Amino acid sequence: MTAAGGASSTADPADRADRADRADQADQEGDRPSDDPSDGLDRTDEAGVPTGSDDLGRPGPPLDHRAPFYVGFVGGLGVLVALWLALNVRAIGSTIMLVVVALFLAAGLNPAVEFVERRGVRRPWAVLTVIAAVVAALALFLVAIVPVIADQVNALTANVPTWLDHVEHNRDIQRLDREYHIIDRTKSYVAKGDFVGTLFGGAVGVGLAVLGALFNAFIIVVLTLYFLSSLQTTKAAFYRLAPASRRDRVSRLGDRIVRSVGGYVSGAFIVALCAGLSSLVFLFFVGLAQYAVALAFVVALLDVIPMIGATIGAVVVTAIGFATDWRIGVACVIFYLLYQQVENYVIYPRVMAKSVDVPGAVTVIAALIGAALFGVIGALLAIPTAASLLMLVREVWVRRQDER
Repeated sequence: MTAAGGASSTADPADRADRADRADQADQEGDRPSDDPSDGLDRTDEAGVPTGSDDLGRPGPPLDHRAPFYVGFVGGLGVLVALWLALNVRAIGSTIMLVVVALFLAAGLNPAVEFVERRGVRRPWAVLTVIAAVVAALALFLVAIVPVIADQVNALTANVPTWLDHVEHNRDIQRLDREYHIIDRTKSYVAKGDFVGTLFGGAVGVGLAVLGALFNAFIIVVLTLYFLSSLQTTKAAFYRLAPASRRDRVSRLGDRIVRSVGGYVSGAFIVALCAGLSSLVFLFFVGLAQYAVALAFVVALLDVIPMIGATIGAVVVTAIGFATDWRIGVACVIFYLLYQQVENYVIYPRVMAKSVDVPGAVTVIAALIGAALFGVIGALLAIPTAASLLMLVREVWVRRQDER
């Protein structure tokens, strides 16, 4: 016992010195982890795989990302996430549409704001100036035209029974009426006056529809003001998402797209104004002066819709012309056939030449797809969207193909 104790006590200084040397060596080599299994530290083998401590055991190899189970599981999770996102996007589709319309209007009013800015006015005040001018113009327009439209709509409504009496004397209509009682059913339906109630589900439905439309209009106005005032900041934030090496080109393409949308909105307004004014002059001279303002307003409003808007307005005016006098109806047919050719081949190309460069076939296809997906709003947004996509294809894809 004494010898063992003496040997142990004799070896202690040497052990302490050896441990001190090893500690100094470890400090010099960058504090490499000790190979002592009792130190509780995780270690790695020659391949760099953690070996763990003796208490927890050696970990297995990492998962094989090419294993069928792993691929199927991760793929299934991706499908579920995609479905969840699609359902949520569909649920908020109406809100997204309001945002898109507000962005569209903001881009359309931006050229006017920039025009005011070039006169030395700061952007917030320029935005307020343009919005105030738009609101004032709309207010004056409504004050001037609403009473006239109301009177003319009342006149149209009062003349509907007379037109129905004229229709009754038509031989073909009389034959159909004897078989199907069309006129009696129409008069009965008109007498009940349940058009709006049936369409919206009664008085409560009408009220809710009106409130919903007013609320949506208010939201669009607020969002348009916000986007218009912060358009430069919003564009800069989107451009920063692009890599620094491509940010300049992305910003140039984005600015061109915004200018294209703004030019399209301004051009569409000018084209619709031309249609309304020409219809107003024609209707005054053709003998429909008592309905001229109301019908010209309808034509201008419908002319904003690409492709079919002008045709619908022409059909409405022509139908009322035939109901008044067949010679007026023939004059309306001739006038609108000629005017649509002038609009399609002279007015529209000259107005849109600097903002929208879209082939005719692409315009038709884009308008049809937009109308099928989102109705009238989709048709309105289809042409500037198609123009933007075509510009991106020409500037990015085609140029890259040319360089190969």
